[in-house]
Amino acid sequence: MVIDERKKYRKIMRVGMLMVAALIALATSETWANTAPYVATPDGDGVQRIRLVGGSYFFEPEHIQVKAGVPVELVASRERGLVPHNLVIQSEVLGLDIEEELEREEKVIRFTPQVPGRVVFYCGKKLWFLPSHRNRGMSGVLEVVE
Repeated sequence: MVIDERKKYRKIMRVGMLMVAALIALATSETWANTAPYVATPDGDGVQRIRLVGGSYFFEPEHIQVKAGVPVELVASRERGLVPHNLVIQSEVLGLDIEEELEREEKVIRFTPQVPGRVVFYCGKKLWFLPSHRNRGMSGVLEVVE
């Protein structure tokens, strides 16, 4: 009888731990853009230009939609403040490997995505003993459409 109680206890503990793990995963998962996307449209010269600002643990806009096969210029900068930020966009599938420091002065980042897909962009900075900027919500989604 004691053995049955132990089995029951272990089963309840496993289910409880799985539920806690699922809640943690949901709470810390990347933003897959619950907001409406900023849809980039090509200018007269055929380039999709987006102004991206990083600040106190945010990016604006946090969801960007661009067309595949059309050149993109991200005009990136950061808000005033002492905390350093950067922009990381890495996707082997989309052919993107971008890691740029964000400064107060605008920086132009150029690329041309060739295939549709989604990738998370984020700040890769982390201060000692604190959660990373990405874990504090400084991330967004770049969506490439046909």
